[in-house]
Amino acid sequence: MLIAVLASFLLGGAVAGYAVYTLSEGAEPVAAPADEDPVSLASPTADPSPTPSATASQAARAAVERVAEQQGGLDTRLAAAEQRLARLDLQAQAAAGNTARAEGLLIAFATRRALEKGAELGYLADQLRLRFGDAMPNAVDTIIRTSRDPITLDQLIARLEGLSPRLAKASEQDGFARFTEELSQLFVVRRESAPSPQPQRRLDRARLFLESGRTDSAIAEVRNLPGADRAEGWLRDAERYAAAQRALDLIETAAVLEPRRLRDGAGNRIEQPSPAEES
Repeated sequence: MLIAVLASFLLGGAVAGYAVYTLSEGAEPVAAPADEDPVSLASPTADPSPTPSATASQAARAAVERVAEQQGGLDTRLAAAEQRLARLDLQAQAAAGNTARAEGLLIAFATRRALEKGAELGYLADQLRLRFGDAMPNAVDTIIRTSRDPITLDQLIARLEGLSPRLAKASEQDGFARFTEELSQLFVVRRESAPSPQPQRRLDRARLFLESGRTDSAIAEVRNLPGADRAEGWLRDAERYAAAQRALDLIETAAVLEPRRLRDGAGNRIEQPSPAEES
């Protein structure tokens, strides 16, 4: 019995001692690290970061800088867009000017074909006045007058063939005039390379010049024939034909090279320089 009581007492003491040891371990204070600031431990709510007002000003400054950068980029894009629009406008003007010049050249070609056929100009006359009236008024008037009484190259060649026998013979003159003409033909001095002055050779050359489009040279040969006074009507028509051809050449050249006074189909001046001048 005594042993049991003693054992119970020892067991209770051991339990009480364990309980006291456990409570002492839970209540022991935790030591702070040596490298930490006591002030920060004493005030755990302290924040080393900048104050809220400083953060807001920096954010506002960054936003302003971003807006400035975006504005600068927008100005650059607007300037580039304006340059592209200006280039497109110039290209459109150049295309319109070149188109008007091409149309004028086509009108000149159509007019030439009509005159070569001996046909009336019709609406081509109005287009010539509208497009080339300021640039080449005399040439336009010459072409229109010739079209009212057309003369073709075929007609000139055929008429020259019919006049050949009469042109090769000397004109019938009496008295001193005939004697002077025969005397002037007794001796002829010319270079060896010069063309033959024989009437038949002159007629052959005149015919060749007509067929090749050299009307002025053909007229010069016919004027030097002995019977040139019998070809006055032919010479007038040949000169009209040659004048019309020169006028057509001027019109075609103006369609390409005229810098200021050429007009388009609507009557507006063509401001675009000639492509030949640009090249």
